[in-house]
Amino acid sequence: MTDSMDVRLRDVIDDQVAEAFDAYLADRLTEPGPLRTALAAGRGAGVVLGTIGLGVLATACAPVAVPVLCWIWGAIAVVDVIWLLTAHR
Repeated sequence: MTDSMDVRLRDVIDDQVAEAFDAYLADRLTEPGPLRTALAAGRGAGVVLGTIGLGVLATACAPVAVPVLCWIWGAIAVVDVIWLLTAHR
């Protein structure tokens, strides 16, 4: 009997957590951010997607050295952040 109560209680808690998370995400999606600003300004996400695509290609071709991969993805992050921050100007 207690096992079935535990299962029901966990289901109720899971439902409440899922509803709270959904409400949190809905609130966050309405907040302005750099990507939303860039898209609203008419600048597509092509630069970001392009740099990620090039990063995947570079990762596939790079030697299996962690520092090389860190430099590749670090450069991609810098380019994307600069692009997003200057998108609203």
